[in-house]
Amino acid sequence: MAAKSPENVYSVKTFGFAAKDSSGLFSPFNFSRRATGENDVQFKVLYCGTCYYDWAMITNKYGMTNYPFVIGHEIIGVVTEVGSKVKKFKVGDKVGVGGHVGACEKCELCINGVENNCPEAESTDGFSGKNFGGCSNIMVVNEKYAVVWPENLPLHSGVPLLCAGITTYSPLRRYGLDKPGLNIGIAGLGGLGHLAIRFAKAFGAKVTLISSSVKKKREALEKFGVDSFLLNSNPEEMQGAYGTLDGIIDTMPVAHSIVPFLALLKPLGKLIILGVPEEPFEVPAPALLMGGKLIAGSAAGSMKETQEMIDFAAKHNIVADVEVIPIDYLNTAIERIKNSDVKYRFVIDVGNTLKSPSF
Repeated sequence: MAAKSPENVYSVKTFGFAAKDSSGLFSPFNFSRRATGENDVQFKVLYCGTCYYDWAMITNKYGMTNYPFVIGHEIIGVVTEVGSKVKKFKVGDKVGVGGHVGACEKCELCINGVENNCPEAESTDGFSGKNFGGCSNIMVVNEKYAVVWPENLPLHSGVPLLCAGITTYSPLRRYGLDKPGLNIGIAGLGGLGHLAIRFAKAFGAKVTLISSSVKKKREALEKFGVDSFLLNSNPEEMQGAYGTLDGIIDTMPVAHSIVPFLALLKPLGKLIILGVPEEPFEVPAPALLMGGKLIAGSAAGSMKETQEMIDFAAKHNIVADVEVIPIDYLNTAIERIKNSDVKYRFVIDVGNTLKSPSF
């Protein structure tokens, strides 16, 4: 992809960390952001989360990365400036920004409040080629794409909710898997999975963790309070649970068969795919036809859902398990993410560790 001309496009000088090419290595980076418009908020970045998606993007795993690439699609900061028409925020407020910062505002999807699925949706971190992410000293965003941060929700452990939180909360709500007493399966205990468990439990569900690692069993039962555990490589365990689940949230990012998961579902059960394995799924038609089961996919959520999720998390004390890191640890953290060596999310302490370069 053609490189952006970042330093003088806009008037507000900014600094952060960026990957300059597909080596995926980060280094200090000077660029610019737009001046605060009448509907914008400008804020000082305090914390920025990072996840597997960031590693995939900086190494051009999907073949569409624009360099230089500043990561950051889960961001928390404190408002330093507001536009003349801004109503949601004032200077000094805490503000959160997730994966989207714009859309066409005109199409049927936008009108119906699911602007995250708009074909012209703008990603926060430049997936759409227009923006730089939040791993920087400041950020500017239209107030519509910012969430009001509850006073009682911690900043450092709350920031991953803007990615992993909404990604798991949204499908639970949208597909009716948020009712007390339902039996919900969560496949995979990672950054997404551990929050999916917490949201499902807060909705009043009975939760079964489905994992490829028996090492996750004790933690799932004792720390996260799941009601049961299934080792998906154990045919007897899986067969014993056939037809018992109302829905499954599949967060597994590696290749696996979903046919056994469909067998776990009750008639009319729903399997929601959140992970992105490299290999395509293969599903025999009878696995869907018998019982009228559904397979769906989901990514992120709308701004309305995101604010609702943040407020719900604050009410139910839901946060992510995080490891807070300084900015100069970022390259090591990305390597650890690639190797699945994190429990369960890294959060960069931007506010205290990103030092200003000389312009």
